[in-house]
Parts: sequence; structure tokens; C-alpha cells
Amino acid sequence: MTHNLPRRTFLRGLGATLALPWLEAMGPLSSWAAGKTLAGKTAPNRMAFLYVPNGKNMSDWTPGSEGELGELPRILEPLADFKRDFSILTGLTADKARSNGDGGGDHARALSAFLTGAQPRKTDGTDIRAGVSVDQVAASRVGDRTRLPSLEIGTEAGSMAGNCDSGYSCVYSSTMSWRSATQPLPKEVKPKMVFDRIFGSGKQDDRARRDASRKSVLDLVKGDFRQLNGKLGKDDQRKLDEYFTGIREIEKRIERTAEFPLPKPPADFTVGDKEPTSYEEHIRILADLMVLAFQTDTTRVCTFVLANEGSNKPYPFINVREGHHDLSHHGNSEEKKAKIREINRFHTRQLAYVLGKMKSVKEGDGTLLDHCMLAYGSGNSDGNAHNHDNLPILLAGHGCSTIKQGRHVVHPKDTPLNNLWLAMLNRMEIKVHQLGDSSGELPGLA
Repeated sequence: MTHNLPRRTFLRGLGATLALPWLEAMGPLSSWAAGKTLAGKTAPNRMAFLYVPNGKNMSDWTPGSEGELGELPRILEPLADFKRDFSILTGLTADKARSNGDGGGDHARALSAFLTGAQPRKTDGTDIRAGVSVDQVAASRVGDRTRLPSLEIGTEAGSMAGNCDSGYSCVYSSTMSWRSATQPLPKEVKPKMVFDRIFGSGKQDDRARRDASRKSVLDLVKGDFRQLNGKLGKDDQRKLDEYFTGIREIEKRIERTAEFPLPKPPADFTVGDKEPTSYEEHIRILADLMVLAFQTDTTRVCTFVLANEGSNKPYPFINVREGHHDLSHHGNSEEKKAKIREINRFHTRQLAYVLGKMKSVKEGDGTLLDHCMLAYGSGNSDGNAHNHDNLPILLAGHGCSTIKQGRHVVHPKDTPLNNLWLAMLNRMEIKVHQLGDSSGELPGLA
């Protein structure tokens, strides 16, 4: 078959721009990143950072021995099917999340220092300051190769001002991504808005016209689709059909979250789009959108805050009715620690969902998970102690064959977490010698 379809092919319609996954008609997958050949084909490397708050019940997180992963501890059990796709990295430290003379505020520092390795300025005013986060270092280098330099998503908006933690601005405990030391990037929590960022034109008038027409984004690009589909082979037609089916399923799920009628508000009162009422569904819709953004090469960099640092969200759907933050101060109560463990297991079940989605997306002779690096963890270790050493860090994905997975790797005490970020940047062919408090690239991943 003749390969004459450009890699950066889009389907366009009224207020919609739909990127396409890799098709055979585009020829071999080409890479601008540190991709190693998979049977003669390569793909761009992506990076994602998933954050969970309040630390972990570490005895139920940490594997019993170093080396190849064997029997998984209780919190990691939901990931059993992906044992060869991730590793646990023990011994990493976020030193700048420690007080270092600034007193209380461990939750604010935990999230703001997680990707920056910088000590946040203790202020609840406008003079906020942290550091550039690793995702934005990557976005500044490879963001010109995709429509969106980066994607910032989460389930809790949080406030961008005010005092949320012992004199620290709320921005610190609700923001993981920092474009500069003084420019935090707020995350988008509404799936519909994330969908529009990925598939819409970005123009408010186009979005309004599209919403008014109640049409699927697929309806809007069907003219381009018909013209393209006639030029494709059967395998590409099947792949497009699967891709469009996935998009439409997400659209239906987003629509279902708004099916329940609301009381009519006063004439002078306006409301925006609502997030899903189910926390798990919220996480999974956003996860699906992240996967689609990677699959279409709309972006190669994403941050995903599953809940803000210090979140006191209850989890009644897993029979935990107390707030997460309150329980994290367990005082070594076995009853409270058991409930924390179940919250931690709930979050790793969502991670398993993400890994499963990535592994189901075929790219060349591999999968999206083969061409991705996904870091999952928290800037707190034990929530009761508020310690920031020996963090619960999981690294998933194979980074275009540059990462050996299926292991528990123990690093020396107080190894900077930012050393891992340097190693991930290097696998995106981004050479950075210093990031925050890094002391060099983390060894032992290959």
C-alpha cells in the first residue's frame, strides 16, 4: 500500500478539530523523542504524572524485598496484571516539601514541591513562588510538536488564593504544574472542557454553536471522514472505527452525567457545566481523555491530580465515611490505618484502569504503554508523620524500551525525587543538568 497520508492529519468540521491515531497509510511511526526501534518502527515518548494526596499506609505499599516484584503488598494488589509494566522506587525524597525552617504546611509543600524540587515561599498573599515543574520543562522543549504543549487535569479545582495550610496560599495545595516560579497552571476539572481542549477549535463562539446543535464531534467531521475513509485499507478503517467508537463512548458518558434535571435557577444566576457526581467515573473519564490526548499526539505531557493535597474527601462508596485527611492522622490506630489502606487501594484500582487503557492502544508493534512514562505517587510518605522521605513512588510504562520494569528498586536514603524527573526528561531527549534540588540523573532504570 502506498503511504501518502501525512502524520499530522486532522478531520475538521464546525468548531471541531479531530486528530487521528497512527495509521498504516502514514508510513512507519516517526519519533522526535528517545524512542528505540520496535520491529523497525518507533513512536514518540510521552510522560504523565499522577498525584494522590496524604501519603500512603507504607507497610501495605512497600514490597517485601528488593529486586523482581513477587507477591504484591495489599495496596498494590489491583496492579497484579501489570506487574511487568511498573516498578516501585523506594528511597526518593522531596526535601523541599520539608519545613526547612518554615514551620507547618506540609500538605502545601508536598504538592508544590513534587514536580519542582523547589521550596515554596510561605505566603497566603499574591507573592507566591515555587519553581518550574518537570512537565513544563518538557512542554517548553517538545510542546511545539503537538497542538497542546501540555494538559493539566484533576478532580478537585481548589482555590487559587487564600490561606489553606498554615499560612500557605491555597494555590500550593491545589497546583502541581508550574510554568515558571511565579506562574502556577490551574488544572481543568470538567471533562467537557478537557474534551473541548482536545477536540474543539478553542473558540468560544464555535463551542457555543456546537453545543447548541447537540451534535457529536464525530458528526461535525463526517464529511472529512468519508473522504478519508475511502482512501484507507481495511486495517486502517477498522482502527478508525475503534477510535471513533471510543470517542463517542466518552461523549455519551459525559452526557449521562448531566441527565438528571436541576431546579431552575433564578434568572440572574448562571451555572457552568457540572463534573460527574461519581468520583470514580470522574477519574476514569479524565483518564480516558488523557489516553486519547496521547493516542492522537495532541500532547505528550500531562499532569493529573486525583485529589488535592490535604483533601478530606470521604469515600462512602468503599465504606469509608470519614475524611481522607482526618484518617491520615491515624495515630497508629489499626482501625484508621485499615481505612487508609482501602482508600489507597481505591486509587491504585484507578491506576490499573489507566494502565489497562494505555496497554489496549496499539501503536506499531507495541502499545501506548510501551511508549509512555507514567509516574504515580505522593509528596507525603506516611500521612501521620508528614514525612517527605522514602516517598511512595511508582513508575509505569516502558519509555520506548528505555526502562526495565517489574522491579522494586531501593535507592540510597534521601535521594532527590527530582533525579527521577531528570532521568525521564533524558528519555524525552531533553538534556537538563539541574532541576530544583536534583543531584544528577537517577540510575538503575534501564
